[in-house]
Amino acid sequence: MAQEPPKDISVDEVLNPGTPDDPSSRRPLDANTPEASEVSRILAKWLDNWIRIPGTDFRIGLDPIVSIFPGVGDFFASSAGLVILLEGIRLRVSVLVLAQMGMNLLLNAVMNLIPGAGIIASALYKSNNRNLTLLRKWQEGHAYDVRRGSFVFFIVLILLFLAIVTLWISLWIAIIWVIRNTFFAWL
Repeated sequence: MAQEPPKDISVDEVLNPGTPDDPSSRRPLDANTPEASEVSRILAKWLDNWIRIPGTDFRIGLDPIVSIFPGVGDFFASSAGLVILLEGIRLRVSVLVLAQMGMNLLLNAVMNLIPGAGIIASALYKSNNRNLTLLRKWQEGHAYDVRRGSFVFFIVLILLFLAIVTLWISLWIAIIWVIRNTFFAWL
């Protein structure tokens, strides 16, 4: 039969309160704790600043290196970058900032689709460092500045999109006009 534990030992003798092993002494991670972005910091370092190129101060990470392998490398780099975005969600960062972080990841993924030049662009853009900077500024209490910067970012993005659509439509109108006046001028 199993032996019963002695009844005269108090819990404080077994696990002293306030020790690192005591679950009640651990603080939950929120936006005000410095440990909150530790995972993001490590990921951003490995993905964007892992190796210093000899003779320069420029650093590259695993993101452009694994992006050499089409599909698999892009999937790995984007998935690791999503962890930083998920940490932003966990820390309750505003929707505008999360959208900007998502756009940084999307832009990095789109750049990686361009053979050769995409790898260089990814090494220069460093989307994970940008997302880490947004998270840190949010944690340091610069939420208003981060929101304002995100708002300006989206206004510029929308204006750029409208300019591209306008250029595209203008190009098609010009092509149709040239075809019509060249081949169907006699009608």
